[in-house]
Amino acid sequence: MASNDPELSEPSADPQPGDLIEIFRPAYQHWALYLGDGYIINLTPVDESQAAAMSSVKSVFSRKAVVRMQLLKEVVGNDSYRINNKYDDNHTPLPVREIIQRAEVLIDQEVSYDLLGSNCEHFVTLLRYGEGVSEQASRAMGAISLVTAAASAFSVLGLINTRSRNRPF
Repeated sequence: MASNDPELSEPSADPQPGDLIEIFRPAYQHWALYLGDGYIINLTPVDESQAAAMSSVKSVFSRKAVVRMQLLKEVVGNDSYRINNKYDDNHTPLPVREIIQRAEVLIDQEVSYDLLGSNCEHFVTLLRYGEGVSEQASRAMGAISLVTAAASAFSVLGLINTRSRNRPF
């Protein structure tokens, strides 16, 4: 179902071929590209049935994915979605015909998948703009960097504290 939250969707907007579709899963956002006539193209795990792949968090940890053409309503299921061409201000979309042709060539192909470097958002933005972009991955890498920096700081502080306790003065 489309989201009714005005922050999340364009009111009464129907997806157009080439639009990016953001699907809100319980623990993450899944991305697809609208092809037309109710169909999208998206990445699904290699080792799961199409039905199970739609909402599986396992897909986030896969190393391989299959490009599938599926009905938007079946992929969304009970989750919500929105049309989200959020990168249009900074990236020029390719012509719709080219986007669709690029997408159709990939249907049923197995591709590499990496949560941070080649995820479903990278995939659909590569089709739309000719460049893979993922704000979701950038946020995750930022969080990982922050945790790494904090761990390093605590490690250094622990080392300093240990050394000062061992000094005989």
